[in-house]
Amino acid sequence: MRHEIIDASQLELNDKVVSIKRVTKTTKGGRNMRFTALVVVGDGQGHVGAGLGKAVEIPEAIKKGKEDAMKHLVSVALDENNSIEHDFIGEYGSASVLLKRAPEGTGVIAGGPARIVCDLAGIKNIRTKSLGSNNKQNVVLATISGLSKVMSPATVAAKRGKSADTVRA
Repeated sequence: MRHEIIDASQLELNDKVVSIKRVTKTTKGGRNMRFTALVVVGDGQGHVGAGLGKAVEIPEAIKKGKEDAMKHLVSVALDENNSIEHDFIGEYGSASVLLKRAPEGTGVIAGGPARIVCDLAGIKNIRTKSLGSNNKQNVVLATISGLSKVMSPATVAAKRGKSADTVRA
C-alpha cells in the first residue's frame, strides 16, 4: 500500500467497529479470554484507515483499534460525484474487492465491511463486489488497499509528464 503520512490530529475522525471477536487461550490454569476489535476510522473527506486492537476488555480493545487505525490512514482520490476516479480491484491476502465508479444518485452499493469503509471515506456513489475470501478483516484491508491505489487524472498526468486533459481522453 502507498502510505503518505497524514496527521490524524488535524482531522475530525469518526470511527466504526466492524467486528469484535472473543479469543480464548487454554493454559494449565484454565482459559484466558481476550477480545480483538477491528475498527475503521475516516473523516468523510477522503481519508480512511483500519486498525486491530487486542485487550482483555472490549472497550479497551476498541480504543486500541482506533489508535491503530489512526496510524494507518490513507488518502482516497474522489471525483466530482463523490465516487472514485476509475475502476480498480483491491487485494489483501485472498480477499479481493472490485471497486466500480458510479454516477450521481447510485448510492453506496456494497456489502458490510466494504460499505463501512466507503461511508467513512466520504464516498457517496460506488458499486463494489467482494471476491474471494469473505473474512471481514481481509475485506476491509482489501477495500482500503484498492481505494488508496486509485489515482486522480492529475496524478497520472504528472507521472507521465503530460497535461491532465490528455490523460482523461
